[in-house]
Amino acid sequence: MSGSHGLTVSPWKRFGHDRLYVNSRAGEKIAWLDRTTGRITVLVEEQREAALDALAPHLAEGSPARTATAPPAPADPVPRVRPPAVGPRPGDDLAGNRPGEALLAKLAELRPSFWRYLLTKLLGRTSEADSWRKGLRGEQKAGAELERLTARGWRVLHSIPLPREVDIDHLLIGPGGVFSFNTKHHSGARVWVGDDSVKIADRSYPYVRNSRAEARRASAALTRACGFPVEVSPVLAFVDARKVVVVPSLHDVRVVRHREIATMRSLAGVWSATGVESIYAAARDRRTWNRARGGSDG
Repeated sequence: MSGSHGLTVSPWKRFGHDRLYVNSRAGEKIAWLDRTTGRITVLVEEQREAALDALAPHLAEGSPARTATAPPAPADPVPRVRPPAVGPRPGDDLAGNRPGEALLAKLAELRPSFWRYLLTKLLGRTSEADSWRKGLRGEQKAGAELERLTARGWRVLHSIPLPREVDIDHLLIGPGGVFSFNTKHHSGARVWVGDDSVKIADRSYPYVRNSRAEARRASAALTRACGFPVEVSPVLAFVDARKVVVVPSLHDVRVVRHREIATMRSLAGVWSATGVESIYAAARDRRTWNRARGGSDG
């Protein structure tokens, strides 16, 4: 369905949701309408008016969302919840984690002797450590972009450990919501992202499914720790990819190149400053994640 200002409106029904998404010609998600509640969520603030114009024909007569001109006021329940009496115990504070902290630990364990390393290079062989180093560079680049958002009221955590020796690469908490980042480093690759998987050079990867699983685990853990519902949205971030193509039907997982992470700074209308700090206080405590059930291949 075509909308104004070159925007298109497409229906989406999955996981019990009934929504209309507003997309740009390039496929970027601009806003969405929850057809059950009538609430509009604007993802790109600069195109708020254009998105509302595109959605106007689809709103019921007299709907409050029809005349919405500003982000919905954060309706978080945090003021009714007593904040934690104490912070994380020494050794349990994840705020000091560097991007790729888990990979750094793995590299330290895999560090070969000098002569074995030299022989591997002379024979032109790749090692398990080479894969970890590549992943580390990707997480470091994405982490640097995420840290730029902290000047706009966002909080960032890196390498959050989960049971079964897996981790969430990055967690972004701010006025626009809570996002779990699954970072993938495929330098110079052409990437196709479908509803459930990713294809690169004729090989399929379960990155989309894994991103959803990580977000569900994070949401459950934070909801339990905070005492109020915390929705976590999955983000799949590609580092140094040459081209990324995303199918228009994929709406529940945000797909970005690492240089596009900065565009998330304009997201707003979900959490107040109090809410952000309360969620961040829970998220930085290692104990919050000790019972984060579920599985993901990373």
